[in-house]
Amino acid sequence: MARIITFAQQKGGSGKTTLCAHVAVELASRGHGVALLDSDPQGSLGRWFMTRFERDSGLKGDITFSTSSAWGVSYEASKYKDTHDYVLIDTPPKIDSDLKPALKSSDLIVVPVTASQVDLWATEGVLEMAGREKKRPLAVLNRARAGTKLTNSVKAALSGLEAEAAEAVVANRVAYAEALGAGLGVAEMPGAGMAAAEIAALTDEILARL
Repeated sequence: MARIITFAQQKGGSGKTTLCAHVAVELASRGHGVALLDSDPQGSLGRWFMTRFERDSGLKGDITFSTSSAWGVSYEASKYKDTHDYVLIDTPPKIDSDLKPALKSSDLIVVPVTASQVDLWATEGVLEMAGREKKRPLAVLNRARAGTKLTNSVKAALSGLEAEAAEAVVANRVAYAEALGAGLGVAEMPGAGMAAAEIAALTDEILARL
């Protein structure tokens, strides 16, 4: 039975698509069957997947991709329940009733939070919706700059939210964007060892909570 992981955040630019893609590649590289489901009309995850599809080398594992309307997420995800190990859902950067089906069908909700007070405020809406579905998300500090007062204060504030604060922190590294532009995950990109280690640590935490 496939486990469903939804990446959600009200604020655009928080890194939902980035984390979704890189975690998918990490899971696939470990031998898991992974299906990606894109319900974000912007279609960034689809652009990444098409770039990946056109590559003929350097890929690890097998990833399936499809799109869905916000309200069709549960139905689309159910198609993979007996054929894949994980379904990862990328959602639009908004909080309204359209997000409810993805949250409701999820085994785990991952909420990226960049090192800013604005992102912390935006996160409250996602957590409230998740709470109504009796789900406790995993909040992940993303695009962080190690050692700064802002990063440290935001990381400390995560523990006060209605969520589990991930131990793994994803730094602000060019490798993440470069890999996406090439249709890769950092686990597949030469020279991206530090980024790959961060995603591996985050993936370990995600799996531990499923």
